[in-house]
Amino acid sequence: MLDFLIPAAVAQTAAPAPQGNPMITLVMFGGLFLFMYLFMIRPQRKRQKEHTDLVSAISKGDEVVLNSGMLGKVVKVDDSYLVLETGNNVELKFQKSAVHAVLPKGTIKSI
Repeated sequence: MLDFLIPAAVAQTAAPAPQGNPMITLVMFGGLFLFMYLFMIRPQRKRQKEHTDLVSAISKGDEVVLNSGMLGKVVKVDDSYLVLETGNNVELKFQKSAVHAVLPKGTIKSI
């Protein structure tokens, strides 16, 4: 019924392809894994470790910028959360993982 969609040349069976050396295939997969590790996995782990160290070092009085771009001064630090003072007596609670960077002291006043 659908024979008109498949040309006769494609439908014919081809001679079996010659078998290559399986070691070359293994070396290619190893090279691909090494490339992915060196250029993708390792740098991502390094950035993740740096962010974890940054977040664990946050203390009361630090000035931080969040992933959203919000600036604030740390008022209180818990295990997973921190409280930021973002304005005159305005305190907001965020997850520690939302912190992008710790700013030098006095940055917020200079802006």
